[in-house]
Amino acid sequence: MLGLEATARALAAGETTSVDLTTQVLAAIGQSQPTLNAFRLVRQAALDEAAAADCLLREGARKPLLGVPVAIKDDVDITGEPTAFGCAGEFPAAKADCALVGRLRDAGAVIVGKTNTPEFGQWPITEGLAFGATRNPWDLTRTPGGSSGGSAVAVAAGLVPAAVGSDGAGSVRIPAAWTHLVGIKPQRGRVSSPDLFHGITTDGVLARSVADAALLLEVLADEPFRDAANVEPGRLRIGLSLRPAFNGVRGVVLDPLVRAAVVRLARVLSSLGHEIVVVNPDYGLIGLNFLPRSLGGVHDWHSRVPDQALLDPRTRDNSRLGALLRGQGLRAANATLRLAQRRIGRVFDRVDVLLTPTTATLPLPIGAIDGLRGWQTDQAIVRACPYAWPWNVLGWPGINVPAGLTPLPVGAQLLGPANSERKLISLAAQLESVEQWDQRWPS
Repeated sequence: MLGLEATARALAAGETTSVDLTTQVLAAIGQSQPTLNAFRLVRQAALDEAAAADCLLREGARKPLLGVPVAIKDDVDITGEPTAFGCAGEFPAAKADCALVGRLRDAGAVIVGKTNTPEFGQWPITEGLAFGATRNPWDLTRTPGGSSGGSAVAVAAGLVPAAVGSDGAGSVRIPAAWTHLVGIKPQRGRVSSPDLFHGITTDGVLARSVADAALLLEVLADEPFRDAANVEPGRLRIGLSLRPAFNGVRGVVLDPLVRAAVVRLARVLSSLGHEIVVVNPDYGLIGLNFLPRSLGGVHDWHSRVPDQALLDPRTRDNSRLGALLRGQGLRAANATLRLAQRRIGRVFDRVDVLLTPTTATLPLPIGAIDGLRGWQTDQAIVRACPYAWPWNVLGWPGINVPAGLTPLPVGAQLLGPANSERKLISLAAQLESVEQWDQRWPS
């Protein structure tokens, strides 16, 4: 599978057709489903949309993604298809495209299907009673991460050149890390409505290369990002931070293999001329700002499910707790957000960009949270993924870049202050030019 840009160029040059590509993609998805299980829904209507794209191409029309097959996460609406967001039950077909799907259509993309995600995107795994387990193409006994795990698998396995996900606590960056991809979480409000999960969730992108990820982000945001991948970042002061935010959970330990991979990237960045310093942001009690938003969002989605008895008991418990926190807890979270941004943002008086692990562990085994109670589940996922979620509270951009194979994939985050996507993209592209992670595929 060619990358996003290369596919668009091949279509524009007449080297292939959208119908041929879409036919191949649909066949590959069908062959992979029994093993990888990346998709919740596959759209045969994509072939008609591909044929329409071919007509436009023959007429000389040019759009950024005209005829290019892509995938979306099953948490957004596309006309005529249900949006189950990882849940079991009979969901009604959406009556209209959401804004994100509208932007993809305007760019000419052919949406081949909706990818798997855990219930309401709550966990950094992609498993559930509604669809089973989505498996990591680098090791079928491991999860690809979550909650945008299906989108990550679709790209990592070469089923599509790029895919859309959403990130509310690392849900783009974590699966990108565990499947050897670039994953961009943009600034709050850049793509999604800022009130999605009360401000912590935004749509993001997954691709094999920085340029492809930047192109897809440009389409979704309708702002220029692709050209940033061709701009040298200049000499930057990069803060290496290995300490996670305070979370109140014992046993959070950075796996030595992950630590070594992130430190190695710091050395690579140093060899590229950047200054590396050790810093740790003052996170404080930022978790108190996160929980009312995340659990309040679970409660919001809970009411949309046609049969709530089919939900995981942990989801129902989280919804009940979210109902309690939505009032005073959410008001307090909103009132203290700017204080948290100022306190944590002071680190950018000292550095331009932060480099941190994306996760604390290697990809979790399939079934890692099966049978756990709610608090046990929370402890397990925080021990594995304590690094990504603060940036969702802050609403600032971050990019996962592959940090190497151990032999399982692990990742590192490049994090910036408000409106720093272009700087992060430039730095990630410079790093990719040396690391060439887009040349490595799962066997």
